[in-house]
Amino acid sequence: MVVNYSVTLIMLSLLILSSQHLISCQPPEAFITNSSISWINSLARFTDGVTLTPILSREGNETVFACGFLCDNNGAACVFGVLISPHFVNSYLSYPRLVWSANRNNPVRANATLQLRQDGGLFLIDSDGTMIWSTNTSGIVAGFNLTVLGNLVLFDKSNHTIWQSFDHPTDTLVPGQMINEGQKLRSSVSATNRSEGLFTLEVQSFGFFAYIESNPRQLYASNLDWDRPFQFPRLPFDISNWKLIVNFTFSNARFVRFEDDGHLRMYHWRGSWSEEVDLLRGYIGECGYPTMCGNYSVCANGQCSCPQTAIDQTNFLQQINYRQPNQGCVLVTPVSCEHSQYHIFMELKDIAYIPRYLQYGTDKTDLENCQRSCLSNCSCKAAQFQFSGPGNTMGDCALLNDVFSVTYNYGSPNRTTLFIKVQSSSNLQASPPRISSEKKSTRVPTIVGSTIGASFGLLLMVLTCFAYIFRRRKGLEEDEEEFLDQIPGMPTRFSYEELTVMTENFSEKLGEGGFGAVFEGTMSDGTKIAVKRLQGFGNVKKSFLAEVATIGSIHHVNLVKLVGFCAEKSHRLLVYEYMANGSLDRWIFHGKQEQSLTWDVREKIISDIAKGLAYLHEDCNNKIFHLDIKPQNILLDQNLNAKVSDFGLSKLVGKDESKIVTTMRGTPGYLAPEWLHEVITEKVDVYSFGVVILEIICGRKNLDRHQDEDDMHLLSLFMRKSVERQLLEMVDKNSEDMQLHKKEAVEMMKIAAWCLQTDYTKRPSMSLVVKVLQGLVAAETDLDYSFTFPTMTRRVAGAIQEREAVVGISLPLPSQLSGPR
Repeated sequence: MVVNYSVTLIMLSLLILSSQHLISCQPPEAFITNSSISWINSLARFTDGVTLTPILSREGNETVFACGFLCDNNGAACVFGVLISPHFVNSYLSYPRLVWSANRNNPVRANATLQLRQDGGLFLIDSDGTMIWSTNTSGIVAGFNLTVLGNLVLFDKSNHTIWQSFDHPTDTLVPGQMINEGQKLRSSVSATNRSEGLFTLEVQSFGFFAYIESNPRQLYASNLDWDRPFQFPRLPFDISNWKLIVNFTFSNARFVRFEDDGHLRMYHWRGSWSEEVDLLRGYIGECGYPTMCGNYSVCANGQCSCPQTAIDQTNFLQQINYRQPNQGCVLVTPVSCEHSQYHIFMELKDIAYIPRYLQYGTDKTDLENCQRSCLSNCSCKAAQFQFSGPGNTMGDCALLNDVFSVTYNYGSPNRTTLFIKVQSSSNLQASPPRISSEKKSTRVPTIVGSTIGASFGLLLMVLTCFAYIFRRRKGLEEDEEEFLDQIPGMPTRFSYEELTVMTENFSEKLGEGGFGAVFEGTMSDGTKIAVKRLQGFGNVKKSFLAEVATIGSIHHVNLVKLVGFCAEKSHRLLVYEYMANGSLDRWIFHGKQEQSLTWDVREKIISDIAKGLAYLHEDCNNKIFHLDIKPQNILLDQNLNAKVSDFGLSKLVGKDESKIVTTMRGTPGYLAPEWLHEVITEKVDVYSFGVVILEIICGRKNLDRHQDEDDMHLLSLFMRKSVERQLLEMVDKNSEDMQLHKKEAVEMMKIAAWCLQTDYTKRPSMSLVVKVLQGLVAAETDLDYSFTFPTMTRRVAGAIQEREAVVGISLPLPSQLSGPR
């Protein structure tokens, strides 16, 4: 038997309108067509940054409905939809709210067209000619109208309904609309993003159920809740035979919205749109909603906090924002599949993840097998075990690939325990063997004597080394020059005097960075050059040798060309081709509209960087790890073509080597998390490239202290916006052209997310990235958005300072070379 549920649907409109009105004339109620009719999204009605191009309207009993193009962001994102309003005022539609849309996941732009055709119904076509949506109807369509209930209907010559919007609900129901078996309500991503979000309310023959999209999919409310008499204030309900019927009155405009937080709320008009009742809260409570407190957070009496444990006296979780605890918690050390042998569990007794409706994948197993199953599955982030009964060691096991809010499960007939997988950072280093106190006492004299002897030996060795260094110091420069002369394919060697003349005694400084300054020069044939004069001793020598050895004999259109060098006595200089437009940071961190790069240029720059890195990683005689990819090291020529520069920290690796062990090098903010273990692959460059993509698309630095505290760290903001599905909001707001290409920009952000995977084995190779950018292959979509956070960044920065003190390597600060070079 098919059970129909009269539950009203709402979709939260992006509009928060003022007392201004939206429609200045009342459109007709129906259209009849003999061939075809078209309407263009002209952005004719404008107010408060939102526009509506009306097509049809219908006025009922104190409720008005209208359909047309609804736009925000200056016409950059528009939907064709139906709106509800309490009334017309002097032929104006006031305070409208969107209740249905055809293309919520694929917004169109200004000059998009809606066509009514006899041979197919309605067609929505974007301004570039792309087909976005259609009713896909068969038979001859005579016309379409908007009913007094807000139902958009296509009819034939006999006035029979061929298609109606009520059969395709989005996230809102209006009075008189039924939601039938097989139909769904899908929440929006957020109050500012109409696209489909995480929550679904679905109706089947046995009733309705609400769930969150996860792996596995998890229910949090269903018709099983309606097992006792209950009556909401002011709203009569019939609960017999598992039927939920909401009886609307028509004294005021009303609608029901299934919202981005999983709540089902009814709104009505009382001088403004006001919430009348939350239809599910009375049964599942505040803590019954999966995202009430954000990921990994415990909800108790409506309050949010991070779960605590005492494993090795370590806190494995911390709040994302202490001022807003409902944003959830994050793992201090991300779980890495590479180090699965160090995975352990936080055991949280009497705490459950969606306690009432969890779908257990394994029945009647024991606790140890449940834990083992999760530890052996890299995708498993937590395991929940529900004991079969008091004193019983057997039970049901659920493996969770997503961990949303959790809550206490007191009062449940069966006890539950939640095991959250964490990384044991203390086990990443082997512990020294313990010595018993009995053996310690007998070995003290031996240890003291050995220590004194070793000290004298060490002193003798130090004195010998100093003497050797003093004798050899004069010969080092000659040896270095001989080494450079032996490198095949070396560029031109200049004398210091020649470069002094070319740069007019180093008078025109282009910029300055961690290893020295860059000066503009001109060769005898009129060719402009950029001369980098290195300063210092040991660090400069390493940087100089690395740079000359790395790019002295390689050539690629997306790598800055090394024209020549100077190695004369204490002088170390590198001569590059001149890049007229300077470094990339000059163009993306400015905040000025007149200097903003267009979407096409940014896309080309990203592609150029990818091609340069792919060449270094795969096409050279040896692999080359750049190890310092950042906007300051990406230079732009006169045509804004991008080239990778600054190979002072690079590392040459044999073709047969997949991993190397090296001291930490690079710039904080761009360092991949595996640097903490000093065993790296070329994927550290891929990670840095992902950060650079985000900076290019968002037009801001990865750490920007001018932003609000919550938005200061770009990766943290990216994670939050991805969870909220508000990535459109991150696109560079200082560029009108970027605002017009938001959809393409978000797709590029997804490539960045792929490159930023904490597990380096899940990052793509740079050659694969190039193919994705060329449209030859599709990007990976099953991604983990739990990126490295500012806490990790600070740990990396601290580790850099510690290693500098130990090995005497002074790593460069972020470069300030923003002028042409």
